[in-house]
Amino acid sequence: MHRHTQQQLRNIAIIAHVDHGKTTLVDSMLKQTRTFAAHQKENQQTTIMDSNDLERERGVTILAKNTAVFWEDYKINILDTPGHADFSGEVERVLNMADGCVLLVDAAEGVLSQTRFVLALALQLGLVPIVVINKVDRKDQRVAAVKSEIDDLFLELATNEAQLSFPLLYARGFEGISGTQLAEQSDHSLKITNSEDLSPVFRTIIETVPFPKGDLAGPLQLQVTNVDYDEYQGKYAIGRIVRGSIKQGQQVALLRSETESSIQKVKGLFTYYGLGREEISGANVGEIIAITGLTEPKIGNTITAVEAQEILPALNISEPTVKVQLSVNTSPFVGREAEFSTSRQLQERLKKELETNVGLKLEPGTTGERVTLIGRGELHLSILVETMRREGYEFSLSRPEVVIKEIDGQQQEPWEYLTIDAPEVRTGVITSNLAQRRGELVSMQTTQSGTRFTYEISTANIIGLRNELMTATSGEAVLNSSFLAYRPLSARVEGGRGGAIISHETGTATAYSIEKAQDRGTLIVNPGEEVYAGQVVGIHKRAEDIVMNVSKGKKLTNMRASSADATVVLAPAWKPSLEQFLTLVSDDEILEVTPQNLRLRKIELNRK
Repeated sequence: MHRHTQQQLRNIAIIAHVDHGKTTLVDSMLKQTRTFAAHQKENQQTTIMDSNDLERERGVTILAKNTAVFWEDYKINILDTPGHADFSGEVERVLNMADGCVLLVDAAEGVLSQTRFVLALALQLGLVPIVVINKVDRKDQRVAAVKSEIDDLFLELATNEAQLSFPLLYARGFEGISGTQLAEQSDHSLKITNSEDLSPVFRTIIETVPFPKGDLAGPLQLQVTNVDYDEYQGKYAIGRIVRGSIKQGQQVALLRSETESSIQKVKGLFTYYGLGREEISGANVGEIIAITGLTEPKIGNTITAVEAQEILPALNISEPTVKVQLSVNTSPFVGREAEFSTSRQLQERLKKELETNVGLKLEPGTTGERVTLIGRGELHLSILVETMRREGYEFSLSRPEVVIKEIDGQQQEPWEYLTIDAPEVRTGVITSNLAQRRGELVSMQTTQSGTRFTYEISTANIIGLRNELMTATSGEAVLNSSFLAYRPLSARVEGGRGGAIISHETGTATAYSIEKAQDRGTLIVNPGEEVYAGQVVGIHKRAEDIVMNVSKGKKLTNMRASSADATVVLAPAWKPSLEQFLTLVSDDEILEVTPQNLRLRKIELNRK
C-alpha cells in the first residue's frame, strides 16, 4: 500500500500520434520504476498497454487507459489518450483528469494532424505541456526541422504565454533513454549523451506539472469520466476527485442531473498502480480512483458528499458526424456463421457499448428492426463493427452518411481538417484525387520523406478516401483528419462505382460461370463460395446492374472438343476490407456482416 500527499501526486496525459512510440515509452516508464517484479511476463512484452486485439493489429490506441508509477516519493498517474481524432470523445474525458501533458513527436515524421487536434484540446483546458521528441535514433531523423514545426504549432494553439516556454526532451523510447543533449553519429542518427535512462522525463514531470488543485477539507465531489466492468465487482465508476476525500463504505450522492439524484454506498475503492488496480481504504483530492457498488453509474454523472450535492458541469463531447443504419440480418444464410443475430441481442450489445463509448449515439432507425448508429467517423464506426464481428454477432449495414444539422435556418454539414504525407512521386495522384473530391488545399510543404498536404474537405467527400489513396499510392500515403466545423452544404462527389453483378440463384459459385462473368467486371467471390439470389457478386464495368447465374456448371456432352477443355484461368476475386465495403454500398444495397464473411446484397433479394 502506497501513501502519498496531494503535493506528491502528478496527473499527466500522454499525447502522441499513432505509431510515434507512446505505448513503447509508457512500457519503458513502467519497467524503469520497477512497477513489475522481474519475473512478471509484462517485462518481456513489448506493447503492454494495448489490451485489445484490434488495437494491437491496427497499432492504434482506441480506449483510454490509466497507468500509475511511483518515482522517488511521487505518484505519477499516466493517462493514455487515443491518438486518433475519431476517438475524440475519449480524449476530452481523459484530458479533464490531467494537469499536464507530455507531447510525444516522432523525430522523422514531425507534427501530424491528430497530434495537433489533441494538443489544441489540452492547451484549451490549460494543461502544462512537456515536449518529447522520440526516436532520435532514426537515420532519417530531422530533429531541427521538427523542433521548429513544434514551435509553430504552439504559437498557433497556445492559449497563454506560459505555454510557449515548454521543456523539451529527446528520447529513444524503445531503449528507455531520454535526455537534453544530443550527438550526431556517422549514420545521421542521434545519440543522447547526458543520460542512460528516463530519469530526465520523470524529473521534468515532477518539476513542471503542478500537483492537482482542490480543497482537501471540502465535501467530496468527483465526476465519472469512464465506466468499466468486470465479472467480480460489476461496474466501476472512474474519475478524479476534485474536492474532499472518499472512504470505503461511505454514503455518497450520485447526481444524474440537476434534479435527479440517489444516495448510494461505496462498496469497493481502487486506485491505479502499474497496469492494475489496487484496493484502498480511502483517497484524497486529485487522485484518480475507481468506485464499485454504485447502481448504473453513467459517464458525466457527479458523485458528491450527501450533505453537499453540487453537480459538476456536463462533459463536453465532440460531435458525431457519420451515421449508418444497422439492421437484423435477413439473408438466406442468417444464423449459419454467428452466435448472436436477433434484434434483442443486437440492441443489448449496442446499449452496453453506449455506456463506455461516448462518441457514439443511437437513434431509432427507419423501421423497427433497424437502429441508426452515429459516430465520429468511418474508422470509429468500423472499429465497433469489427469488434462485434469478433464477438460473434451478425447484422447488416447501410451505406454511411454524414449528419446534417440545421444551423441559423440553414442546412449545414461537417468539414474536416486533413493532412496527407506522401513521397514526392505521389504528388500528382493526391492533388488530382483531392481536386475531384473538392478538397480545398490550405498548404503544401516539403518534408524529409516527401510532401505534406493540408486540406479542408467536407466529411461526405472524405468517406472512402483513405482506401482510395492507399491503393493509388501503394500504401505510401499517410492520412489524418480531425473535425473542423459545420459549414453550409456543398457539392457532393458521386462515387465512381459501376453497377452490380447480381447472383441469379442460390448455389455454389463455379469456375466455369465465374470465368464468363469476369469479362463483365470485377468479381468479389471465388469459385466454391456459396452465394444466394440477390447477392452482389461483382462490380459491373458499366453503370447498370446485371443479373448472372454464377453457380451454373458446364453442360456435359459426349462430344469433346479438344479446345473447350483448356484449363479455366481466373483472376482471384477482389476481397475488399470492411472500410472499402462500406464505401461500395449503394442506396438499394446493404452489407451483410458475419464473423466469417462480408457480403454485399440488394435490399430486395427477389428482383429478377
